[in-house]
Amino acid sequence: MNSDQVISLYETVSELTGQMLQAAQVRDWENLAALESHCASHIQSLKDGEPVVALSGDRRLRKVAIIHQILAHDREIRNLTTPWMAELSALINSSGASRKLSAAYGA
Repeated sequence: MNSDQVISLYETVSELTGQMLQAAQVRDWENLAALESHCASHIQSLKDGEPVVALSGDRRLRKVAIIHQILAHDREIRNLTTPWMAELSALINSSGASRKLSAAYGA
């Protein structure tokens, strides 16, 4: 994989994480999960095909800027999904407790 292809893949990952952030902002969890899967395949392509030789000059700066953007998207996605995951966990635990009480007391 040449340096242009590497940069292009990083840009695609950044675009996908931006779309993931938009999905999280509107609580579209199904779309978020689908985008996450798509993003993971691109990340695997980067892992499999990125050259060992370091990028230099403008390409290196571009890669660093893209990585910073990806990390910013990830941080915002986590800020949005963490409360939702806590709500979901509480709901599941509450449901489980209700079932256990019903089973124990025959309600």
